[in-house]
Amino acid sequence: MEKNYLTDHKFTELELPEVLQRALQEANFSQCTAIQSESLPTALAGADVAGQAQTGSGKTIAFLLAAYNYLLNNPVADDMKGKGQPRALMLAPTRELALQIYRDAEVIGKHAGFSMGLAYGGTGYTQQRETLQKGVDILIATPGRMIDYFKQGVFRLDSIQVLVIDEADRMFELGFIKDIRFLLRRLPSPEERLNLLFSATLSHRVLELAYEHMNNPQVIKVDADHLVVERVEEIVYYPANDEKIALLAGLLRRNNAERTLVFINTKHAAETIQNWLQTNGFSAGVMSGDVPQRQRERLLREFTEGTVQILVATDVAARGLHIPGVSHVFNYDLPQDAEDYVHRIGRTARAGASGDAISFACERYAFSLMDIEEYIGHSIPKGDITEDMLLTLEKPEFTQSKRKQSSKRERGQKPQRKSKPAPRKDQPQKKAEPPQPVGEKPAKKPSVQLQDESKVTSPHRPTIRPVSKKRDDVEVPAIG
Repeated sequence: MEKNYLTDHKFTELELPEVLQRALQEANFSQCTAIQSESLPTALAGADVAGQAQTGSGKTIAFLLAAYNYLLNNPVADDMKGKGQPRALMLAPTRELALQIYRDAEVIGKHAGFSMGLAYGGTGYTQQRETLQKGVDILIATPGRMIDYFKQGVFRLDSIQVLVIDEADRMFELGFIKDIRFLLRRLPSPEERLNLLFSATLSHRVLELAYEHMNNPQVIKVDADHLVVERVEEIVYYPANDEKIALLAGLLRRNNAERTLVFINTKHAAETIQNWLQTNGFSAGVMSGDVPQRQRERLLREFTEGTVQILVATDVAARGLHIPGVSHVFNYDLPQDAEDYVHRIGRTARAGASGDAISFACERYAFSLMDIEEYIGHSIPKGDITEDMLLTLEKPEFTQSKRKQSSKRERGQKPQRKSKPAPRKDQPQKKAEPPQPVGEKPAKKPSVQLQDESKVTSPHRPTIRPVSKKRDDVEVPAIG
């Protein structure tokens, strides 16, 4: 048993229904983590909880057990108005986190008899819609796709008995808070449901959301003074910009890293790093916002199974990924938001394991280090770069035009624009001006001047009156 991970409290000591106890035993869950031990007695008693704990500390199992327990103890009558409508709503900020909650819910609720549905963007629009139309007990969703289905009348929200908001601080960061409030205002009143909010950090704005839409929640914080898990070994190097890829490859080779996450700040650099690694014998994949959802799911499966050893990712992968056995996390680019550092390195040292978090404070992102150390409350040990750590690499061939454009953006250059298409044959062509004789100035075009009608002497000269047309509240004089 790892210190500060598992407690002496056992799940068998909790007043859980037999179907949940059986699922826990089959999954080999016997002892509670700190957040589970602190929050479950309150939630099982029917009180709202706003919980904070380090990433990878078991928050998902905590709110799943509380939600299943509440639904089992408060069954819905067959003749109720909301029959076939969702009874529990679990909101997540990212697709990956929604999928992870769904998989854990299948394990914990395998004997509970509840139907579940997913609603997240990127794929499966028709399939998800048809599943929800048939009726589900538990809806696990990201805000955008869920609101889309809700406005179409695919389901209602007046039968919700349990609300779960996971990674609430991330909801704010991704700009989902208006969507969250839109949904919460359409649920039954907070007193009529169980409300659970869990996050790695509980900021003032998150607590404001909790007190606004929850029923006097009890705030539970576990290891609030230690944002970084003690089992993570941190170190930071100071490479030059042109040394970063050689240092990354050298440390990967030296540490014999089998399952590694490499975080970067821009999706344009992801393919470049992947190309360098693959050219030099490393198995690497890319996860960014441009990768289609099906490809992302396949890549995560290959990474979990070990077919792909290195995952180069933007912060889209920093939350909600529970991948066992991630031994190393590299901050190839230091994050510009200090909270993202905590969530990135939280992908390793999960469930009592240990891991390494290696960061590069390069010329471009070194300024973020001070904010990160202030946020986590300690200085990160500094590492010395030696010649044997810089691996001599074979330069890859960047053959794809997309990669060339990406590299130009990284250097601050403008990508080449496509040539202007030729005009269509049926399109009227502008007549070319006749060439002017050498030494003569081009004749000026006569300008039309507005004159008063009384001053026009020629009977053949047209009368030109000033007329005003109003366009966007601007007076524009019209001619003719």
